[in-house]
Formats: sequence, C-alpha cells, structure tokens
Amino acid sequence: MPDNKRDIISKLQKDILLWEGFKPPQTDSADTFGLGPIESAFPNGVFPLGALHELICPTAEQAAATSGFITGILGKLIKQDGVCLWIGSARKLFPSSLSAFNIEPDRMIFIDLKRERDMLWVTEEALKCESLTAVIAELQDINIAQSRRLQLAVESSKVTGFIMRTDLNKAKTSTCVARWRVSPISSETEDGLPGVGFPRWQVELLKVRNGSPGVWKMEWAGRSFVSLDEKVIAHEALERRAG
Repeated sequence: MPDNKRDIISKLQKDILLWEGFKPPQTDSADTFGLGPIESAFPNGVFPLGALHELICPTAEQAAATSGFITGILGKLIKQDGVCLWIGSARKLFPSSLSAFNIEPDRMIFIDLKRERDMLWVTEEALKCESLTAVIAELQDINIAQSRRLQLAVESSKVTGFIMRTDLNKAKTSTCVARWRVSPISSETEDGLPGVGFPRWQVELLKVRNGSPGVWKMEWAGRSFVSLDEKVIAHEALERRAG
C-alpha cells in the first residue's frame, strides 16, 4: 500500500477514536484516573471522556458497588469546579459520603423521577448541557435507538455519560463505548485495627470499542484507586527483600 494511503487510513483511525471519546495520550499523568492496568485496556491507554459508558448492575449489591466505583472516577473527573448530575428513581447515595471520594457534596445534583421515560428524557437533555462534567443515570433498560440519541448528545457536548442498567434480562446491544460490570469483594482491615477496610471491587470491562476487555480487582485506598494485583506483587517483593 502506498505511503499516502497508509497516512490517510491512519488519520481516519485517529479521527474515529477521537470522535468516540478516545483522546491521544498526554505527556503528564494529571489526565489519568489512577485506574492502572484498566486504563491500558483502552485505545491509546486513555479513559474515554465525552463518551457513553454502560454499567450492568442487576442486584442491589452490584448497584452499590457500581455507584462507589463511578464516584471514584468522578472524583478525578470533577477536580475543583466540575458539576455532575445523578438521575434515578430512589436515591440511595448519601451525599456526605462523596467527600470520601474527593468530591464536595455541592458538586453533585440529584434528580429523582418515578417514570422511566421521564428519566430517559432528562438524561438526554442533561447530556446536551456543556456546563456539566458528567451525567449518571439509573435506567432499567435502554435500546439501541435510545443509546444512539444519547451518544450523539455526548459527541456534541463532550459530557461523559454513565448509564447504570439495572435490568439484566433486557440487556441489548447499545452504542455505548464501553460496557462494565462491577461487583463487591471483601475488604481487609489494617493489622490490629477494628472495623472494615477500604472498599474493593471486581471490575469487568465486558466490551470496549477498539480496546481489550478484561477483569481486575481494585481498591479505593482513601484518595485514589489501587490495583490489588499490583499491590500483591509489591508486597511479595518487600517480603523477598526482608527475607
């Protein structure tokens, strides 16, 4: 293939990734989310922003774990002056707990609605609002036509959307860039201390456009994410040195 054709194809591939929310890697680490090996699963090793993420959470336990994992990401995304909108039918997230994930409670706006079609309409309108940093919506179901409308909205506004789908029986094909499933796993307390440890999750990236799906175990270590696999490796290395 002539070099000019390769250049054209390469540029088209980069443009498509950019339209889908996969930005080219930055030289500093401030734009990363601290997700370690998970971020390497995305094209260019960059978490997709201005895109639509779908999170499967059919049980109450998975919904709670998913909310915690999303909130950790939002803490990196909001930074100092961002604002997020959380749309649902029965609010379960305690606003004061947001500070544990580096989010001031006044940075989060909650909208509680009863009807599914109202939540879907508000989600689409919110994703069009360029003043928002991210929109989280707890929806029972979403079909491909509805997800396409939401994807078009984020492509225009560059707002990042997280759709928590609660009805697994109705899971269908969607235009979401990534599909996740987050499950809780047991925490560990510090030696000699009572209570519970930091929250831990099994994070499954079930589908990612032009990326590599996988499964990871992660922990929220007070201020940032930590890969449990990397934590174990580091601990074993310290033990070998001590021995």
